[in-house]
Amino acid sequence: MKFIETLKNVWKIEELRNRIILTLGMLLVYRFGAQVVLPGIDADMLAQFAGKFDSGGIGGLLNAFTGGAFANASVFALGIMPYISASIVVQLMQIAVPYLQKLQKEGESGRKKINQITRWLTIGICLVQAPSYLAGLPAMGVPAEAFVMGQSLMFYVSSVIILVTGTIFAMWLGEKITDKGIGNGISILIMVGIIANLPQAFAQEFVSRVMESNGGLIMILIELVIWFVIILLSVMLVMAVRKIPVQYARRTATGGFEKNIFGARQFIPLKLNASGVMPIIFAQAIMFVPSAVASLSESDFSQSIQATFSDIFGFWYNLVFAVLIIIFTYFYTAITVPTNKMADDLKRSGGFIPGIKPGSQTAEYLDRIMSQITLPGSIFLALIAIFPAFVVKLMGIQQGWALFYGGTSLLIMVGVAIDTMQQVNSYLLNRHYDGLMKSGKNRKAVA
Repeated sequence: MKFIETLKNVWKIEELRNRIILTLGMLLVYRFGAQVVLPGIDADMLAQFAGKFDSGGIGGLLNAFTGGAFANASVFALGIMPYISASIVVQLMQIAVPYLQKLQKEGESGRKKINQITRWLTIGICLVQAPSYLAGLPAMGVPAEAFVMGQSLMFYVSSVIILVTGTIFAMWLGEKITDKGIGNGISILIMVGIIANLPQAFAQEFVSRVMESNGGLIMILIELVIWFVIILLSVMLVMAVRKIPVQYARRTATGGFEKNIFGARQFIPLKLNASGVMPIIFAQAIMFVPSAVASLSESDFSQSIQATFSDIFGFWYNLVFAVLIIIFTYFYTAITVPTNKMADDLKRSGGFIPGIKPGSQTAEYLDRIMSQITLPGSIFLALIAIFPAFVVKLMGIQQGWALFYGGTSLLIMVGVAIDTMQQVNSYLLNRHYDGLMKSGKNRKAVA
């Protein structure tokens, strides 16, 4: 009853209601575009090709992130991933390129210029990925008869233009959701694409267990319990923080009058997983390289390397994957958590950590704490990322369904869901309603 009452309160707030409707409308457009096949390709003949990605693998990962658009050869086949790649590159370049560092310090105007650079880089990445995708369709199993007008230069030029336009349009949808909708638009598009594959993956697992007498309903129940436990652990990983106490010797508060507050105490929240899913994305990108390089050679050793790094549920693949995640977690945390800046800002505001001198000692202390909490956080992140391999090997779960037991897919779904709930929660609390993430009695709205 409380949940239903909360939903009613959400609908009462006109601004929030309009934002939710706009978000749902944008997502509907995105899902519709994922079903529109490129001109010149026979949609009926793609059914067999699309079935190749139901069993997971690297193609299954790419197809999951695009919500099936990759296998459908649709206008959104490249999805939003080129924009994600461009954002990562620009973010890393801000560390080494003085011009980007200057833009970062210019506030809103600098942020707009950085966004513009990211958009142009996205187009550049698409111009490389689109021809590669089209050229790789026959190698991935699309029959020659599916190309109704042949693979002529005109087909390539028109299809590249459409694929690039599709990615730019998807990027525009994500930015509109961020500005006028609810949540981070780019992340929501990825999450919706991942969730779109969930019903089919579960249906295949249900048929395998129940219809084919491979464990029955009891195995389905056990799998669902394990899945919910993994979701709970992922939520804990996303939400976990280490609170560093901060003491303010003297602060001035204004509330109709001024008064001095002595000994005001606050906290600096240091997240256990400050890097989010970025280490997994970095590591996943690196894991594509050995297989791609090995495919260039026909030697037995190269073929062995290609087979090893093409099996995303294999032992060596997941061992290297986990090690890379731990390394990239430390790397990304080091460049995104500016302990020196945090120490300087704390010193300028008159705050200090009890027992630690302001300045360099505070920065060293924060850096040491971040190193200590990053180790268990990175190991936990790596275990969640490779957990699908465990359920496949130990429980015999279908590979398509196993992808939802961890990795980037699950962490993105959890992270985006929490972020969206927090935004809805802030609207409710500002209108004097109980939020989605708050217990207690409903409060009367104030006009």
